Amino acid sequence: MSRVYNFSPGPAMLPEEVLQRAKEELLDWHGSGSSVMEVSHRGKEFVALAEQCEKDLRELLAIPASYKVLFLQGGASSQFAMVPINLLRGKSKADYLYTGLWSKKAIAEAKRFCTVNVACSSEDRNFYYIPSPDTWRLDKDAAYVHYTPNETIGGLEFHWIPETGDVPLVADMSSTILSRPVDVSKFGVIYAGAQKNIGPAGITVVIVREDLIGQPVAGAPVMFDYKVHADNDSMYNTPPTFAWYMAALVFDWLKRNGGLQAMAEVNKRKAHKLYAAIDGSDFYNNPVEPESRSWMNVPFTLRDDGLDAAFLEQSKKAGLVALKGHRSVGGMRASIYNAMPEAGVDKLIDFMADFAKRQG
Repeated sequence: MSRVYNFSPGPAMLPEEVLQRAKEELLDWHGSGSSVMEVSHRGKEFVALAEQCEKDLRELLAIPASYKVLFLQGGASSQFAMVPINLLRGKSKADYLYTGLWSKKAIAEAKRFCTVNVACSSEDRNFYYIPSPDTWRLDKDAAYVHYTPNETIGGLEFHWIPETGDVPLVADMSSTILSRPVDVSKFGVIYAGAQKNIGPAGITVVIVREDLIGQPVAGAPVMFDYKVHADNDSMYNTPPTFAWYMAALVFDWLKRNGGLQAMAEVNKRKAHKLYAAIDGSDFYNNPVEPESRSWMNVPFTLRDDGLDAAFLEQSKKAGLVALKGHRSVGGMRASIYNAMPEAGVDKLIDFMADFAKRQG
């Protein structure tokens, strides 16, 4: 069977070149006679891979030396707890921007550890917009400000970095990391689950300013202490070695394909042409304010939702899969992360036009 264009929001499509290399090395990694999944994480070969992986990520994102890079387990959902555990540092409250389901989950978890001030919310309009910063109610005494730059379900994205003064800014970049350059120095913590733009599910990247670690809340589990992981090079316990290996291959692929500036140009072009196809038709609709639309996740509805099943069935036959929208939103959603080639977006646009012509 030939490969399909997989628009899944995660676990998401991986670069075919990366998959081919993993396939070639699966049984015999670097002449070891073993799979990378079978070698010790403390052996010199895997340690060298881990060091190169971090070096490549630092180069791609231009991460300052004053930041630690951690490769952890537990997904972004564990970071919903690890952030307050590590960043409260004696304070009792934190600011959160509420712009969708993932920020909602982060807020709910943070409430276990501190008083949460919801500094802004777009719930009043179904998360179709980002409230103007001049309406935010930020607290200068907050331990940190947390936001979700890209909400995968609603297709809402910040195309700018919030200004929070001396209060550390924390970002859940699970669905937008590596899609374009970003100024890491503006953040206290960036965290990201792997299964969008980094690699397969199972590993989580945390980029944390060094001065923010070392003061976890009293009674914090050892595995939830950033300093423990930093002091042990992310190997306090056995890490998810295969996921780490795959992330290393993806970082290498990004470097060989022009880095994040080149990726940004392609991603912007893919998103803009798909939104243009939606906006140019009276058959499809995207409700998000244009200036807040996501490059990574493009939800859309059909004029007649009674045609949703037919759209999904026929698109699957055309080799376009995983287009069903989240159950809380309905309709369709095309997730077009780094590994989705522009040809896949072009094919989706052609299918949408043909389907509208036949059904309209």
